Amino acid sequence: MALSLGNIVFDCHDAAALAGFYAQLLDRPVDEGANEHFATIDNAAATPTFMFVQVPDKNPGKNVVHVDLSAGSALTTEVERAVALGAKHLADFDEYGVKWATLTDPEGNLFDIGGEG
Repeated sequence: MALSLGNIVFDCHDAAALAGFYAQLLDRPVDEGANEHFATIDNAAATPTFMFVQVPDKNPGKNVVHVDLSAGSALTTEVERAVALGAKHLADFDEYGVKWATLTDPEGNLFDIGGEG
C-alpha cells in the first residue's frame, strides 16, 4: 500500500478559534464537537483533513504545522521505508487506540506516519 495524506495538523492555543478562521478561509464547515482543545474542518467530506490540536507551548524548533501520512496495516514497513529514504525516526506512540510514528524529513521537518502496526 502506498502512503496517502491523512491530515494537516496545526498546533495552536485555541483549536476551535483557529479552525473557525480556516473554515471561513476555505469555505468549509468546522466539524461538530469542536472545542479549544481539538477541532477538525469538514472531516467526512474532504481529504486531507485539517486538524487543530491545542498545545500548551509551541516549542522552538518544532513544526507548528505538520503532515500526517496514513499507512494502514503497513505502519512498520512505511516507517522503515521513510528512514531508508533519509528520514529520522524520533518516536512511536500508541494513544487512545491510535498508533503513529513521528519522524523528521532530511531537512528536520516533523511528520507523522499513522497506521495499524
